[in-house]
Amino acid sequence: MDADNGLITKPIPGLIAQLAIPASIGMFFNTMYNVVDTYFSGLISTEAIAALSLSFPVFFVILAIGFGISTGATALIANTLGAGDEKKAQLYAIQSVSFTFLLSMALTLIGLFAAPYLFMFLGASGTYLAISLSYINIIICGLVFFSLTFVLNAILTAQGDTKTFRNVLIIGFFLNLVFDPWFIYGGLGMPALGLPGVAWATILIQLFSTLFMGTRVFRTGLICRECWSMFVPRRHFYWEIAKQGFPASLNTMSIAIGIFIITWFLSKYGQTAVAAYGIATRVDQIAMLPIMGLTTATLTLIGQNNGAALYQRCREVYRKALLYGILITTVSMIIVFVFPHLIMKIFTNDQAVLKIGAFYLKISAFIYWAYIILFVAVAALQGLKRPSYAIWIGLYRQIVAPAIVFYVLASQLGMGLSGIWWGIFLVTWSATIFTLIYVRSTMNTMFVPADPIPTGTKGYYSGKI
Repeated sequence: MDADNGLITKPIPGLIAQLAIPASIGMFFNTMYNVVDTYFSGLISTEAIAALSLSFPVFFVILAIGFGISTGATALIANTLGAGDEKKAQLYAIQSVSFTFLLSMALTLIGLFAAPYLFMFLGASGTYLAISLSYINIIICGLVFFSLTFVLNAILTAQGDTKTFRNVLIIGFFLNLVFDPWFIYGGLGMPALGLPGVAWATILIQLFSTLFMGTRVFRTGLICRECWSMFVPRRHFYWEIAKQGFPASLNTMSIAIGIFIITWFLSKYGQTAVAAYGIATRVDQIAMLPIMGLTTATLTLIGQNNGAALYQRCREVYRKALLYGILITTVSMIIVFVFPHLIMKIFTNDQAVLKIGAFYLKISAFIYWAYIILFVAVAALQGLKRPSYAIWIGLYRQIVAPAIVFYVLASQLGMGLSGIWWGIFLVTWSATIFTLIYVRSTMNTMFVPADPIPTGTKGYYSGKI
């Protein structure tokens, strides 16, 4: 295996591009995958779009632990490789896979039991509830493939390989373009499945992704045919993985709970509001795509350089990632703010949905800088093996503050839907300010000694943030 790939020696700007560009391209096709699902669901009915939007937070909760474990695995493996301990990195990789598999099995059972109650809590009943469950129950049964794909990608990302997952996501997108209409409307021996067809298409594509990623991981040597005994659970490694990964899981889960809270407030304004928010959040995802790879690059580079005790390089990664993210995001902000109606029309002709979604996008465009700062900062803390802050800022940004702010603005001050949209703005920016202060303090505390500059290495700088 190649433990370095230049991640602790080459100039930072080039490394960020090397890791971030493939990851961003992959995220583009992953988001477009979701856009395809939204588009074809919209052709079925507005109720189908609402059901898909309602299912999203449930799905997000289920995925949160698997995603968090993969983030923790990336940090641990990258730090260990940076320190030059390949044997320990191999154990982290294998134990992460077995840990993720066991967790996925447990979450599948919990998800199947809890989904009906969560949907009813969010106001679904009758046909609306039945359609939502027909989609999410299939997705839940394939949860293990989502989670394993995440953790296999974590193993590759820790070694500097973001191209394999990019390729998987590109292939998955094009497969989805074929599978979605085929499974929804039927043909060639396939019965018309409606919205459940979207779920079946997703499960098949995730199965392919798991097999493809697994093959690539085997080639790195971190997992090998002679390593099967290492899959037996080891308490110390499970604890380390859980300690590093669960804060990220809880942060991700808080996002899902935050979506629950938003959806609960939106449900008072009917299915059109829920559908509009579901479409508009897809637009937000697309708008943020050009810089999403920066979080992957930040986590990997800071992880490897922190493991190698090259602290000034860690500082440079963080600052450069923030700068690049803000510059690129400005373009997305302008496009979304100027053309919200045209963008919404791509997904719906329902005038009520279009009007609500376009108004939200005009406000949301000014939150994009806050999002990139939060994403990069949390990734930096993960790379430094300081994951616990993600829990607290997640609780504040997704649960505590929204519940209070939405209630005050939407209900007490009578702002209605606009109160929810402005509440998202206020909560996100306040969390961003707190995070900037915290990361600066953390790095200035950790990096007091100036590390030596390796001969021939460019891109260093000194001084506090």
